[in-house]
Amino acid sequence: MEPGGNVVEPAEAVIGLYRRHGLAWAADRGTRPGEGPWIDRFAALLPPGGTVLDIGCGGGEPIAGTLMRTGFAVTGLDSSPPLLALCRERHPGGTWIAGDMRRMDLGRRFDGLIAWDSFFHLNHDAQRGMFPRFAAHVAPGAPLLFTSGPAHGIALGSYAGETLFHASLDAMEYRALLAANGFAVLDHTVEDPSCGGRTVWLAQQAKD
Repeated sequence: MEPGGNVVEPAEAVIGLYRRHGLAWAADRGTRPGEGPWIDRFAALLPPGGTVLDIGCGGGEPIAGTLMRTGFAVTGLDSSPPLLALCRERHPGGTWIAGDMRRMDLGRRFDGLIAWDSFFHLNHDAQRGMFPRFAAHVAPGAPLLFTSGPAHGIALGSYAGETLFHASLDAMEYRALLAANGFAVLDHTVEDPSCGGRTVWLAQQAKD
């Protein structure tokens, strides 16, 4: 239930939660990139000075900041105004866009896409609908890095006393969606202990 008594489905409540508690979440998230090895592998697939779209960029750290300090040009998309304001404060050289990833239509292609700890807040159908959007925003040969759950299902966590929705398709369906949209899977690691038990996908769009 949202403040004011409106009942909202858990998946739809995620945006409101991050708008209300985004700055607290960013402080808890910190700036140390525990996902560093994956970011390094992703960055190795980018051209020097390449462009990256960080989908659900949060407060711009550690992922966007790490990439910008390495010389890449980052555009971040997020639905939380407080988190975008933090991005602009931390990294005025980036491009920070307010928007819902489910309606992402930026009219340009990037050398790489990341949806780390963001895409998995969508419900199953919305996740399926993201793969054509990924494909519409990547240049030939661009990598895609995202996190999911380890198996098909829904997991309800909590943050700041509110329900926090997560969902996942199964691995076979993710592979099929990636293939149907021109991506080859480079790696899929289930509950990787090196990055807090996250399940990680690294894929790459076909080259011309």
